[in-house]
Amino acid sequence: MLDATNSENLLEVNNIEVIYNHVILVLKGVSLSVPKGGITALLGGNGAGKTTTLKAISNLLASERGEVTKGTISYRGERVADLNPATLVKKGVIQVMEGRHCFEHLTVEENLLTGAYTRSDGAAAVRQDLEMVYDYFPRLKERRKSQAGYTSGGEQQMVAMGRALMSRPETILLDEPSMGLAPQLVEQIFEIVKAVNEGEGVTFLLAEQNTNVALRYAHYGYILENGRVVMDGPAAALRENPDVKEFYLGMSDEGRKSFRDVRSYRRRKRWLA
Repeated sequence: MLDATNSENLLEVNNIEVIYNHVILVLKGVSLSVPKGGITALLGGNGAGKTTTLKAISNLLASERGEVTKGTISYRGERVADLNPATLVKKGVIQVMEGRHCFEHLTVEENLLTGAYTRSDGAAAVRQDLEMVYDYFPRLKERRKSQAGYTSGGEQQMVAMGRALMSRPETILLDEPSMGLAPQLVEQIFEIVKAVNEGEGVTFLLAEQNTNVALRYAHYGYILENGRVVMDGPAAALRENPDVKEFYLGMSDEGRKSFRDVRSYRRRKRWLA
């Protein structure tokens, strides 16, 4: 288990605000740190601001008429705002977008090889890393000649993650890896995240609605609501926190409880207590 207190922070997000179309305030004073070699989870419901946070880090907001209007984001001490997305990839930061986004007309293997387009270390090194990806994703080796558009949702998620690994990343920003997948596939994807983190030393910041599974694999977590961080802490502590158990894991001291049964004013009061 990673000891975050003794780890170098690769990524620092300091009190950022994000506005879309010059008027819509989406993130409000969000701060977080991502230690090297860790799995950090960004948790919350749909619309909480998780994807916007990842896009702010990857510098992808401009394409959606969004911008960071306050605060700073730095990677290894360098301001992200001064770097374009392609430069960030070369520095080792790559985002796996929500919804997988494979090149549907290319084969699985051709998709994976597109992840190596920024590399200049030769074909032999690329081939070696392709075999490494197939070791983590044996299903992709079986389907390597299949057209990606005809593979399953789980296989396409594996393709998107494998393509990211082909760039030899230091940090992967993983957006909603469980979306649309059956529970057994979700477990399989998170087991692979854990294996890549431990085997290759890749740092992960993952945005995820499935709080239950994310907190079992992450080392540290941040919970967002309405564009603000309302709670953070070591994953083990968040799993045992009564508010998190009640509102996100569906459990309370009285047993299972629906999130919809809890009045929002009561929830807000408890978060801010």
